[in-house]
Amino acid sequence: MSPLMPHRRILSLWFPRLGAERLLRQARGTIDAPFAVIADSGTMQVIHSLSGIAESAGLRVGQPLRDAMAICPALITRLRNEQAEAAFLQSLRRWAGKYSPWVAEQGSASLIVDLTGCAHLFGGEPALLDQLHEDCTGLELTLCAGIADTLGAAWALARYAGADLPVTRSGDAIDQEAHATRSRAAKRRHWERGGPTPMVTTGAIHPHDIAPKMVHPNIALPGQTRQALAKLPVAALRLEPGVAAELTRLGLRRIEDLANQPRAPLARRFGRMMVRRLDQALGVEPEPVSPAPPPFRFAVRLTLPDPVGLESDLLAALDRLLPPLGTRLEKKGRGARRVRMQCFRSDNTMQAVEVGLARPSHDPDRIRPLLAMRIGDIDAGFGIDMIRIEAVQTEPLTDAHRGHAGAANSARARVVNGAAMDDLIGRLGARIGLEQITRRHPADSHLPEKSTLVLAAAWSDPAPAWRTAARSASAVPRPLMIWPPEPVAAPDMTPHRSAPPAGFRWRRRDFDTCAQAGPERIAPEWWLDDPAWRSGVRDYWRVTTVQGDRLWLFFAHGATMSPGWFCHGSFG
Repeated sequence: MSPLMPHRRILSLWFPRLGAERLLRQARGTIDAPFAVIADSGTMQVIHSLSGIAESAGLRVGQPLRDAMAICPALITRLRNEQAEAAFLQSLRRWAGKYSPWVAEQGSASLIVDLTGCAHLFGGEPALLDQLHEDCTGLELTLCAGIADTLGAAWALARYAGADLPVTRSGDAIDQEAHATRSRAAKRRHWERGGPTPMVTTGAIHPHDIAPKMVHPNIALPGQTRQALAKLPVAALRLEPGVAAELTRLGLRRIEDLANQPRAPLARRFGRMMVRRLDQALGVEPEPVSPAPPPFRFAVRLTLPDPVGLESDLLAALDRLLPPLGTRLEKKGRGARRVRMQCFRSDNTMQAVEVGLARPSHDPDRIRPLLAMRIGDIDAGFGIDMIRIEAVQTEPLTDAHRGHAGAANSARARVVNGAAMDDLIGRLGARIGLEQITRRHPADSHLPEKSTLVLAAAWSDPAPAWRTAARSASAVPRPLMIWPPEPVAAPDMTPHRSAPPAGFRWRRRDFDTCAQAGPERIAPEWWLDDPAWRSGVRDYWRVTTVQGDRLWLFFAHGATMSPGWFCHGSFG
């Protein structure tokens, strides 16, 4: 690195009680009891976030709610609102912009800041951390921060450096060891002797956790990343819990234990991601900080003087809110892809419905029917006193700049030719989901099951090549429905290699052949090893039976399996 270029410095900001403290800020000091935010996890509710009082009572994040209530009957709980927490984290990202313009969100309760060339403006890195804690104290938020040369190291220091590690009694406790080893064992933490990885707490700084050559326990000096991370547990590398537990069982409990191991066996045993996390933390593999671009905000709201609950009132709100929303989208040249309607009830709860459009649009007449179909899903409760509509996903209305005349012609053609189909797809998608509506496109393969691609209708245009293929005189008809080949039982397979059998049995039914056309010989793709085509070359026949079925049969000549007749599809 050039001597004139500042050393890269990364700041990690972690808010361990973000969910609980967000709601406590709104309560304005009216809640003095233990408080927790709960979330649904499968068939039970677990604790997602805790207040300081609840954590002091012995509760922990991830604990089932029934166990927490048994430990602390006075616990006050609230349901988690992921959208509100994300919006609160975005506001904290704007606040962190006072320290550096390069700020990005990391997870649901963490921020990453590129501090390169910025710390001296606040009196140095220790003074900057003091300023951060002072700001968060005024915001009534708990903060854990770390500064290092890499993103992974800063993340680890923010969560594990300076933590008060709880000591538990294990099989090699001091009072259970020989006298000669007690002095040395007293200096070792329990998790270094085979115990589990410590839980991260926000307690005081332990004297033994301060690494040498560090001006602050949460700051790794430039070039001292490896020394700062050496004594931290392997869970500080952002590993999966199962991987960290397995490493601990094998005796690799600290980061320095991993750093001294050859990488190839580690990658084979624990996966490439584990080695990658280690390299990122130590600076071997770069991990840039990409600040989030300023998002487009297209939202309108209506505050009501009195709570409402009738469906007609909500439809009237749509008529008032959608035109100004469409005007804002049109001024920016964008169309809404997904629209969310939020109804805030008088009991401080919120219910939302969301719809998707098959094509981006800012026309209120195309958005209103979709939202009107979902109004019946809204429970007004004790009444709705505010309605907010937001275009949560938008796209440009033109794919490329082709001049004013080209853009106008493209938009006009889309409105005339595809508006009805797009509206139909949008209405069906509002009921069953846009991902459930698909269309087929031709693919570059001569195999029947690979000759088409299944694409989502909302994100693809109709294939223009179908009509050309249908008009071709050499095109061989293919069945409307195909399925994996199913065996067909014939009285004698040997005489029927050149023509379908006169009678056969398929799906527990007997069929008699009255007409046949073919064969069409299809060979497997020799450059691919497809298990379904190990039957070798196939001769396909279009068979019409006396019973009225029009089936697609083929005779497999047999490459790695015995030859025979199979049914592959039906012409309807």
